[in-house]
Amino acid sequence: MNRIQIYDTTLRDGTQAEDISFQVRDKVQIARRLDELGIDYIEGGWPGSNPKDITFFHEIKHETLSHSKITAFGSTRRAKVTPAEDNNIQMLIEAEPDAVTIFGKTWDFHVREALRISLEENLELINDSLVYLKQRVGEVIYDAEHFFDGYKANPQYAIKTLQAAAAAKVDCIVLCDTNGGTLPHEFPAIMDAVKQAIATPLGIHAHNDSECAVANSLMAVSCGAIHVQGTMNGFGERCGNANLCSILPSLKLKLGKDCVSDDNLKTLRSASRYIYELANLVPDKHQAYVGNSAFAHKGGVHVSAIQRHPETYEHIRPELVGNRTRVLVSDLSGRSNILVKAEECGIALDSKDPVTLEILEDIKALENQGFQFEGAEASFELLMLKALGQLKHYFTVSAFRVIDTLRDNDKSPISEGTVKVKVGGRVEHTAADGNGPVHALDMALRKALISFYPRLSEVKLLDYKVRVLPAGKGTESVTRVLVESGDRDGRWGTVGVSSNIIDASYQALADALTYKLYKDNL
Repeated sequence: MNRIQIYDTTLRDGTQAEDISFQVRDKVQIARRLDELGIDYIEGGWPGSNPKDITFFHEIKHETLSHSKITAFGSTRRAKVTPAEDNNIQMLIEAEPDAVTIFGKTWDFHVREALRISLEENLELINDSLVYLKQRVGEVIYDAEHFFDGYKANPQYAIKTLQAAAAAKVDCIVLCDTNGGTLPHEFPAIMDAVKQAIATPLGIHAHNDSECAVANSLMAVSCGAIHVQGTMNGFGERCGNANLCSILPSLKLKLGKDCVSDDNLKTLRSASRYIYELANLVPDKHQAYVGNSAFAHKGGVHVSAIQRHPETYEHIRPELVGNRTRVLVSDLSGRSNILVKAEECGIALDSKDPVTLEILEDIKALENQGFQFEGAEASFELLMLKALGQLKHYFTVSAFRVIDTLRDNDKSPISEGTVKVKVGGRVEHTAADGNGPVHALDMALRKALISFYPRLSEVKLLDYKVRVLPAGKGTESVTRVLVESGDRDGRWGTVGVSSNIIDASYQALADALTYKLYKDNL
């Protein structure tokens, strides 16, 4: 199979989407997950555009990635200055990435109207920038912005811009459908013309404004591209970018192209949902390959057929991308999922055991209340252990209270949490201040329990997310709280649901501490 390079720009192009903003910690966690997925290049951001991206390139140096190359993004030099004088170019080098990607103007319309320079000067600007970077960075990729629109407007000039980049001996030239208006049938003729003009390896960067980003990316590969850029879940400005969650399995399973390993591909769904959670967005259940409904079947002929031969109504085996077949009307399907999850947790369950059915009913009841165990595997494991009678009772919280006080001279409210816990026959009643009510509650709960369980001091609260469930009740709506905790040995997620955000937070925090105690066999 021919190897296709996969280039992820979720951390840069993906963050330009409406409603998406990642903190530096989020970006580092996503980079780690993309590396585990086997992505070749991770574009970390534009170090010349904002302090957050500069910080990311500093922080990512402390991570040990097993496969991915970290890439910094920027633009060609400004007119009237040399690359050595251009701050944007210098910051790309100072970020010390594994590779650098810069974009330049291909469309003569943009050269005249946006840059307001001559067409010849733009060619010099492209070549100068790339030659300079190629002498100082190990790998340089050139994004030909608006290439397809530029080619259709002025093919001769568009090709000249590519030749200016090729003359700098860049490692790859990426053809960009920046406005997302090109259709798949236009690719063969355009790419044939490009291949006749330059010998540099080609890539594709497609936007989804015509709902063709994935199709265009696959068509580009069929026409000879060996490098594909996109984002996880198709995040991106306007209508989004080419969706790598569709491109990866399509390349490997449909086109027979090598891009990620079989084992990597099996983690695709979990990676997709992980990034949705960090973006604090509800996953698209109808998303191809990885969505909850991608392999869901409801009643009638479909169900009877897939029970005998899944391929009758499934275009691939869902397990290949980490998904599963769901028979929406079948309790058996739910039971089998529980058995699989129990096996992953090292818990022995029998499909005929009444406890299995009890767990299934509990899950259905909890999901009806708003619980969701994606990203909260620790809470799910605790649920199974309780049903089996295998979970030790570590503590009881008999009361808690959180008070927020705002006085005339206070810049922000002061939060105080009070907790009364009972361990064995002993009661501990403690209070703690915090940066907000949830932090105060967390601090008070830990303070009360650490005297009994000193190892709880190792637990760190890594992430806290709140989602208001769509109940249409305004400020009375049910909230779901997801908490990610960790210690030096690992990370785990817990969940709480309540119409009271403090109560939902308490549920998730209590589960997090309970899981630590169980995990350490205390």
